[in-house]
Amino acid sequence: MRGENATQVSAFVLLGFPTGPGLQLLLFLLFLLAYLFVLVENLTIILTVWGSASLHRPMYCFLGSLSFLEVWYVSDILPKMLDGFLLQHRHISFVGCMTQLYFFSSLVCTECVLLASMAYDRYVAICHPLRYQTIITMGQCVRLVAFSFASGFSISAVKVYFISSATFCGSNVLNHFFCDVSPILKLACTAFSTAELVDFVLAFVILVFSLVATVLSYGHITLAVLRIPSATGRWRAFSTCASHLTVVTIFYTAMIFMYVRPQAIDSRSSNKLISAVYTVLTPILNPLIYCLRNAEFKEALRKFLGLSHPMP
Repeated sequence: MRGENATQVSAFVLLGFPTGPGLQLLLFLLFLLAYLFVLVENLTIILTVWGSASLHRPMYCFLGSLSFLEVWYVSDILPKMLDGFLLQHRHISFVGCMTQLYFFSSLVCTECVLLASMAYDRYVAICHPLRYQTIITMGQCVRLVAFSFASGFSISAVKVYFISSATFCGSNVLNHFFCDVSPILKLACTAFSTAELVDFVLAFVILVFSLVATVLSYGHITLAVLRIPSATGRWRAFSTCASHLTVVTIFYTAMIFMYVRPQAIDSRSSNKLISAVYTVLTPILNPLIYCLRNAEFKEALRKFLGLSHPMP
């Protein structure tokens, strides 16, 4: 049953990281630098892929799409977070909170499907190399990217609709630094509401199907690599998908820590730290993981930047 003190919440208060003023300023500078770094490196990748004819291939189409997603992702979370650190503006309207939640959820769901699409790309490249150019065309890449965004944003629209329809009781303080599902549902009047069930089912569907597709792709890749007779050939084949496998591992590890036990988000400050690491560190690491060991991209970047000497 719904609580007797049910009210129509018009705004939430983001608790964030309760610390002294000095540490708040330090956190502001730290996250501001991280935000600027994420924007610069991901926008550099997008512009390099866009402006380099040699990179107009499916693998780099996926990479540019992932960088676009990362820019959008941090821009949904960090500006409000920085505002809270510097100006102590911790209030966020109900509509603003639902909007932030919608884009956050949409981008997470999109990344699930996009990483599965990239795993399929690597599967075809390693297991069917002679047919790769006919199976994974630029048109097919664009369709997979479009499907990733369409599925992520449509599923999240349903989730956020049910969450926004919930009735809230008592406190409007969210024990988090942004509007996430679990802290919001913690304030709902019913412990097991329809919104919570819908969120669980839809998140389960998109997460599990994407994870299964990724695992199956890498299962076939592993078997194909093990059949290569030479150690050099095995290493060369594995190195083509090592970057993507690293990104997938980081992504799903963070998802497990944050959402396997959703109730812990509001009860342990350490989980807010995990969320902060995921929302900031992952967008920083992903471009570095993909590009530092990629000689072709570094050469294209050198030409795009007009540098005369090869990049290290």
